[in-house]
Amino acid sequence: MKGVREPLLSALERAKSSSDPAVWIHLASEGEILREAAVLEERLARGEDLPLAGMPFGVKDNIDVAGWPTTAACPDFAYTPAADATAVARLRSAGAVPLGKTNLDQFATGLVGTRSPYGAVRNVFSREHISGGSSSGSAAAVTLGHVPFALGTDTAGSGRIPAAFGNLVGLKPTRGVWSAAGVVPACRSLDCVSVFSKGTSLARTVWRCVAGQDALDPYSRPMLPSTPRTLPATFRFGVPRGGVPFVNEQLWTSLWTDSVTHLKSLGGTPVETDFAPFQEVAALLYDGPWIAERWADLGAFAASHADSLHPTTRIVLDQGRSRTAAEVYDALHRLEALLRAVETQFRGFEVLMLPTAGRLPTLAEVAADPLGVNSELGKGTNFCNLLDLSALSLPSGFDGRGLPFGITLFAPAFHDLALLELGDRWTGVPTPAPLADPDRVRVAVAGLHLSGEPLNHELTARGGRLESNARTSAAYRCYRIRRGDRQFPGLVRTGDGVPTEVEIWSLPAAGAGTFLRDCVRPPLCLGTVELEDGTTAIGFLGESWAVEGMEDITARGGWRAANTTRT
Repeated sequence: MKGVREPLLSALERAKSSSDPAVWIHLASEGEILREAAVLEERLARGEDLPLAGMPFGVKDNIDVAGWPTTAACPDFAYTPAADATAVARLRSAGAVPLGKTNLDQFATGLVGTRSPYGAVRNVFSREHISGGSSSGSAAAVTLGHVPFALGTDTAGSGRIPAAFGNLVGLKPTRGVWSAAGVVPACRSLDCVSVFSKGTSLARTVWRCVAGQDALDPYSRPMLPSTPRTLPATFRFGVPRGGVPFVNEQLWTSLWTDSVTHLKSLGGTPVETDFAPFQEVAALLYDGPWIAERWADLGAFAASHADSLHPTTRIVLDQGRSRTAAEVYDALHRLEALLRAVETQFRGFEVLMLPTAGRLPTLAEVAADPLGVNSELGKGTNFCNLLDLSALSLPSGFDGRGLPFGITLFAPAFHDLALLELGDRWTGVPTPAPLADPDRVRVAVAGLHLSGEPLNHELTARGGRLESNARTSAAYRCYRIRRGDRQFPGLVRTGDGVPTEVEIWSLPAAGAGTFLRDCVRPPLCLGTVELEDGTTAIGFLGESWAVEGMEDITARGGWRAANTTRT
C-alpha cells in the first residue's frame, strides 16, 4: 500500500505545517487517509482505470464532503453532509483523495479572501497583499504545494481572481457542465464549481473526470458534442478598444501589452472590440437585482443569525432584501439585449482576452474600503456567468515587485476544452522566480536540508527563508545513498520518475555563495532542478555513479515519506 499511502501522508503533513494557518478549515485525519489509500490499492489491484489515482485535492468549504462539516466560513451555519457533492464524488471515482476543506470568503461572497472568521488568507508572494477570493484557501493550497489541484466555486470571479493572484491556472467551466449539487448556493442560477492547478494538463484531466449531466442539479446540462474542442492554428482574439479601462497600474499595463504580444506569437490576431456591453453586464451582477438571489438562498439564515455573519457579508446580503420583482424583470430584459450584442461581437473573434484583475490590492486597502475594492476586482470577471461564457485564467508573469499577473481567456459556452488547448500553447511563457526580492537566490532541497532535518541549520544560519513547498517534475528518480553512517537522497534525472517532494528556500546572495561553496558534499553536485509547475531552481543532484546498487525510493514521493516507515 506504500505506493499510494506515503505521498498522501506527505501531503497531509505539508498542509498541517502550512506557513499560512488560514488556508485550511478542516483536514483529514491520518486514519482517514490510510483508509482511502487501502481502498485505492484494492481498486488498482483490480485493474481499474483511475486517472487521478492517489492524488490529494483541496475542497472549498462550501462544497460537501461526506462526514466533514460544511461551514461556508460561518461556524453557526455548519452541517455535516451524509453524501459527497457530485464533483467530489466523481473525483473520488477517478482515484483522487480529498485532503481537507479550504477557507473562503464567507458564503462565497467576495473576491478578496479576507471575509472569514478563520482568518484572511494572505498572498503567497507578499504577506501584505490579498490572496483573492472567494476561493482563497483552495488557490493558496495549490500555490503552496500542499495539493496539486483544488476545487473552488466561481459565481463572479471567485475561481479566476485567486488563480491570478496565486500564479495558477483557474478553469471556470461552462455553467452546468459541472454539477453544483452539494454546493452551498451563492447565486444558484450562476454558480459554477471551478478548479485550480499549476498547469492546463491537470486541469483538463479534472474537467474530464467531473463533467457530465447530473439529475441532482436542476441547472445541470450536457456538453454540446458539436462544440469545437480546439482552436485553429491561427485565430482572432478580442481586446477592449482603446485599452483596458480597469487596469490602473503602469507595471500591469506593461504586462498586459506583453500578454497581447505573446498571444499574437501563438497564432492570434487581436481585434479591438467595444467593451461597454461587458461592463454593463458586470455592473448588473453587483449593482443590479441579482443580489436578491443571494438573499433568496441565504436570507432566512442571515435574518435569524445576523451576529454570525462577517460584517461585510451582512451588508452585501442585506442589499438583496429590498429588490422588487419589477427590478428583476427589467434587468432580465436588459440582459437579453446585452447578450445579443455580445454574441454579435464574438462573431468577429474566437476568444476575448482581458487581464484577470486591474491590480493586486493590499490587506490594508481592503480593510479601509471592503466594498469598493471588491467591486473594482470584479470589473473583468462579473459578466462571465451572466453572459454564459466559459473562462480560463492563466499566469502571465510577475511585475517588478514580484507580484503575479494573470490574464483570462473567455469563449462562448461549451468551449471549455478549446480554451484549455489554447492554454496549452500559452503555458510556455517563461516565469521568473516567484520571489519579491530579486537579490535572493532560489535553492531546491530534497533531503537533509529540509525543514526539521539535521542540516537545515546550514540554510537558516545564512539567512535562508522557506518560500514554498513544491515537487520536482516527473523526470527524476530518487535513491537512498549510503556513505558510512550517512544516508541522504540523490535525485537523478532519468526521464521516467515521479514528482518528488522538495522545499524552495531563498538565500541572500552572500549567504547563497557560502552555502553553495561549503555545503555541497560529494557525491552530490549542483544542477538545475525542474519543478512540477515548469519553473526551475538550483538544487542538489546525485551523480549517476553514486546511485548504482542503492535503494530506489522514487515511489515514496520524497525523503520524508521514505523515512516514515523505515526502521
